[in-house]
Order: sequence, then C-alpha cells, then structure tokens
Amino acid sequence: MNQHDPRHRIETWRVRSRVGLSVFYLLAGVLHLAYPAPFLTITPDWVPFAPAVIALTGLCELAGAIGLWVPPLRRLSGIGLALYAVCVFPANIKHAIDSLSAAHPSALLWAYHIIRLPLQPVLVWIALFAGRVVSWPWTGKKYRR
Repeated sequence: MNQHDPRHRIETWRVRSRVGLSVFYLLAGVLHLAYPAPFLTITPDWVPFAPAVIALTGLCELAGAIGLWVPPLRRLSGIGLALYAVCVFPANIKHAIDSLSAAHPSALLWAYHIIRLPLQPVLVWIALFAGRVVSWPWTGKKYRR
C-alpha cells in the first residue's frame, strides 16, 4: 500500500485518532482517579455510589486508552469507549444546565457547552473508527478485516 492509496490515508487517520483518543482518555482517566471532586459535581443525582462510579469511569478510560494500542483488544476498546461516551452524556448535559443556569454565565461558558454537547456523537464515531469497528464515512464500503 503506497501513500497515495486511499486505504493508506484512512489508516493514517485511524492511527491519528488512536493517538488523540489515547491521550484524551489517559488524561481524563488520571484526572478521574486523582481529582474526582469536579466530576462528582456534574454527576446526576440519580447515579448511585457516585464516588465509586467516578473511580470506575477513570479505570475504564485508562483501560480503553491502553486497549486501543493492543491489536487483539482494539475493537473491544473502541466499542467500550464509544459506549462510555454515550453513558457519560447525561453528566455532560447536567454540567451544561448547571453552568448555564448560574447567575451570570460567561460567553466563553456558553460557547464551550454549545460546541461540546454536539461533539459527543463525533467522539462516539472516532472511538469506533479508531477501534476499527467502522470505516471512513464517505468510502461507501463496509470495513473488512
């Protein structure tokens, strides 16, 4: 496969996606474990045992980030990180509601949440792409191992 082959370019983007997600989820996992307080404040009230859930989510982030680099675990890690992004979306919504219902939310805070919330489906797709679960969207071809 040469560098002008579309499959080479797709694979290049797949590796870039793995790098980006790994860095993002490694950092997030460490933060969840080392500094859980900010995550506890955005956890919806209906989540039971919130401190344990925050620790568990940190471990899941670390496992997913590492798993993306282990070929036999790559697909499972991509699926796991995609499901994780779906499961934490209620916390993202709560965070936005709490932040924007404050007395004087800044324009920067509004911009953050207006950009952040619609990007969650993109994060789900990137996890599936990096994990070799889905292919490039405009190729029109199903991914084949």
